[in-house]
Amino acid sequence: MSQLVQVRLPEQQVKMLDKQVKNGVYANRSEAIRDALRSKLLAVGTIPDTGDSVKEVRAIRKRMAKMNISIADINAA
Repeated sequence: MSQLVQVRLPEQQVKMLDKQVKNGVYANRSEAIRDALRSKLLAVGTIPDTGDSVKEVRAIRKRMAKMNISIADINAA
């Protein structure tokens, strides 16, 4: 079940989200924000023990690199 959570973001971050949506990386802002949140949670050590954790982290880092987003960008958010 999903819950509505409202957040305020700096204009620069909204522009970054919109650019990713425009480029077809994400279908909409919500999808991009959910993915960024998942990435952040993984980065701080909540990686599920599926046996493929290293592969999952590498895949996330690749997606982040394509979006020109670093962990530092996420930590600054």
